[in-house]
Amino acid sequence: MKLIAPKPFTMEAGKRAVLLLHGFTGNTNDVKRLGKYLADRNYTVHAPLYKGHGGGPDLLIQSQPTEWWDSVIEGYDDLRNRGYEEIAVAGVSLGGIFSLKLGEERPTKAIVTMSAPAMSKSTDSLQNRIVEYAINYKKLSGTYDETVDSHTKIAELMKMPSLNYLQSMINETSEKLNVIETPVHILRGFEDDEYYCESADLIYSSVNSRIKSIKTFINSGHILTLGKERELVFEEIYRFFEGLKWKE
Repeated sequence: MKLIAPKPFTMEAGKRAVLLLHGFTGNTNDVKRLGKYLADRNYTVHAPLYKGHGGGPDLLIQSQPTEWWDSVIEGYDDLRNRGYEEIAVAGVSLGGIFSLKLGEERPTKAIVTMSAPAMSKSTDSLQNRIVEYAINYKKLSGTYDETVDSHTKIAELMKMPSLNYLQSMINETSEKLNVIETPVHILRGFEDDEYYCESADLIYSSVNSRIKSIKTFINSGHILTLGKERELVFEEIYRFFEGLKWKE
């Protein structure tokens, strides 16, 4: 079965611009419904696809965290080059911590983080995500063979040493959260891993934004933009952006 690779997308609708960032092992489909929701309400949205994401697992493990971050900067610059002066950013999981990193390094109108990692931990869970991604990809493409594609075997083939650097990027971003003064809205799922719930509290207490808030979605897990409460999540983000004072 031939899989259709996801692509970056742009929906131009209004003068207010939002950069949408997906997560690790995810792709732009994770934020496409949110993008359409905002575009339907007169927001221009752009979602970059990180290098190595959206294709086979071999491409993923050959890519580097610095290249994923370059994709974020290129997406931001694309909106700038289109003439948008005020750019908000919203990201899920890795996209959430990248949203904060962008807020530390570039002018941002506002930041929405969803299920963002913000504390030190081992890279075991990240490595396991790659294994799960590889198995799911094989199943979707019709190449999965349960007699040879065991979790252990895939784990041996899909090692990614650069995950240590990715964790250091997360740690460095967290250490500089106090430089952020733009409005921040932090979203988390009650059914998500406790690590991400605690990360949300850390982000809230660390940023120096005068406008900052945190909201928990009781019936949601990690990828809030795809969960059963996604429409509530979309509305929450929209209302947050609407409450800001934008240039007209």
